[in-house]
Amino acid sequence: MSLIPNDLARAQEEWHTAYRQLAERPHTALRRRLLHLSAQVMFHPYWQSRGHGAWAVLHGARHDRAAS
Repeated sequence: MSLIPNDLARAQEEWHTAYRQLAERPHTALRRRLLHLSAQVMFHPYWQSRGHGAWAVLHGARHDRAAS
């Protein structure tokens, strides 16, 4: 069971996808998408009640999902 809300985890996954796509083929639409996703992740309500250690949980959750 993940401690990370599904919408936050999904936004983080989409952020990584957009980042990889931007590295391969940079264009304005992907830059805008990356900025939008960054704001979604950074200002998600989940962070209001968590400390800095929650970032590590989000990063670890990404690796857990990738392994399964």
